[in-house]
Amino acid sequence: MQEQELIPLTQAVLWSAFAAAAVFGAVAQRTHFCTMGAIADIVNMGDWSRMRMWVLAIAVAIIGFNTMVGAGWIRAADSLYAEPRLMWLSLLVGGLMFGFGMVLASGCGSKNLVRAGAGNLKAWVVLLVLGACAFATLKGITAVARVATVDRVATELPGHQDLPSMLAAAVGIGTPAAALGLGLVLGLVLLAWVLRSPDGRTPMVWLGGVGIGATVVLMWWISGRLGFVAEHPMTLEASFLATNSRRMESLSMVAPVGFALDWLLFFSDRSKLLTIGIVSMFGVVAGSAAMALANREFRWEGFGNVEDTANHLAGAAMMGVGGVTAMGCTIGQGLSGISTLSLGSLLALAAIVCGALAALRYQIWRIDRMG
Repeated sequence: MQEQELIPLTQAVLWSAFAAAAVFGAVAQRTHFCTMGAIADIVNMGDWSRMRMWVLAIAVAIIGFNTMVGAGWIRAADSLYAEPRLMWLSLLVGGLMFGFGMVLASGCGSKNLVRAGAGNLKAWVVLLVLGACAFATLKGITAVARVATVDRVATELPGHQDLPSMLAAAVGIGTPAAALGLGLVLGLVLLAWVLRSPDGRTPMVWLGGVGIGATVVLMWWISGRLGFVAEHPMTLEASFLATNSRRMESLSMVAPVGFALDWLLFFSDRSKLLTIGIVSMFGVVAGSAAMALANREFRWEGFGNVEDTANHLAGAAMMGVGGVTAMGCTIGQGLSGISTLSLGSLLALAAIVCGALAALRYQIWRIDRMG
């Protein structure tokens, strides 16, 4: 590939990522897709509808991603989720922080992006604090603390930490075949669980689950297939265009908020380039806004009182620090990472759920105490 061919290809990657993220935002706004909401619905009302929507999205993402691996289009090893170094303490601590914070902030990063597009001013404040704390945990003061503490504790695995690679090494088969087989089996098991209840067979659950899961798969294709250059003309190495990690990426909603804030603040710095992560943040907001306006659901909303403000600020800070420490959020680890069948993503997701449950119990305790 010639150097002059990179510009139109990079633009195609960025516009495609923006469009996919806009679909995510529109679907999430229409279906009220929310991981925190799914957990809260179960705890507070015993309603499993949104949980089945989320699990359906996971099933679609797993089947889609591993089908592409089986076809030889992409590899889990090209993502940050399959690193041989399993940073289990960072994943657990960061996941617990993120899960607790998303309850305080009335939703995770993706939910606040969707709400921001629909006119929620609280969500804009949450995103500003989340982005600042995320960037500080990537490169600033909390990054120093992260690297000096939890990141030091890790387990070095003999190979990549995605389950298909582990299975392939254990039984002596090819990783693509292992990914296809394991992905289909696990995805269909999750799909069967969704379908076993009438709650999982409603049009809204399927619109949200299939729509969100498909956008995650599409982002993997955009980054890992469309944006892959086998030999970059400047480095002569394999390259993934327009990614912050310089690896194959899909949707994530914490670090990219920080990168978007950095891009906006230093816009005149020519070294600050648009990436898939940055444009996807704008895309989610745009898609949500379009859907909210079309359905006449757009409305301005602010903080109710001082305590409401404090909870959202604390939650945003915890999500920013925790999301980067855990290398992802409910979307980054809970969908994109899980789709690769990464062991680390399973640990992070379990910690996020536990953190959310702890925060919900805390809120119930607070209400009981005040009453």
